[in-house]
Amino acid sequence: MNPLPILYYGVPSGCSFGSIVALEWLGEPYALSRIEMPEVVTSAQFRRINPVGETPALMDEHGAVVTESMAILNHIAARGRERGLGYAQGSRDFDRLNRMLAYLNTSFFNAFAPLWYVLEHEVTDAEREALVNYGRAKVEKVHAELEAMIGEGPWLLGEQRSIADAYFIGIARWTRYHDVVDRSDYPKLQRLYEALEADPAVKFAHAIEDQTPAVSSGGFRGEIALAQTLPRLAQAA
Repeated sequence: MNPLPILYYGVPSGCSFGSIVALEWLGEPYALSRIEMPEVVTSAQFRRINPVGETPALMDEHGAVVTESMAILNHIAARGRERGLGYAQGSRDFDRLNRMLAYLNTSFFNAFAPLWYVLEHEVTDAEREALVNYGRAKVEKVHAELEAMIGEGPWLLGEQRSIADAYFIGIARWTRYHDVVDRSDYPKLQRLYEALEADPAVKFAHAIEDQTPAVSSGGFRGEIALAQTLPRLAQAA
């Protein structure tokens, strides 16, 4: 039996959520490795997988590792062109997809950073107020920008679902922790969010994170502990 690709995903609520969804949409066999944050993700063991100490990371069938969400999602998209997940490099659709991924990976993701800082660090009341106000302004701004960027189609790029939608839902759900924006003020984004939350792959990713019964409609073949994946990395080195 050939080794499976392994996605290292971070909990709680890591942005690696989108890569789980994308792998489900791809439909090819894969395994998952659960990485607790911040304890395990910053450990010496995991830094052998990703020296930066961040998830997601994807080990391929040969033991080579790809890190960073945008790189992993493009890797999955290249394998899923027949399923409409990606496009030929150099095409207009490829450029549109990369533009959307880049926006989500920088502006949309980064807008939540001040709010996460408040949750994860000891701050004074004055610092908390300043950071929350700053975060609220950033999150409102990127929601307005994204609402203006997308058209009337059901997905971020129009009529065709793509890996950008998978990445979007992994970040957009963070509003449940940070009550700073009313998504109903952005009807296109609200429609997209609701459609994705109803998707079997998204429900599966939620169940995986929550450690509740998870039903895969893709190629999920089980979970594997971090330590058990390291020998393959050594062989690939």
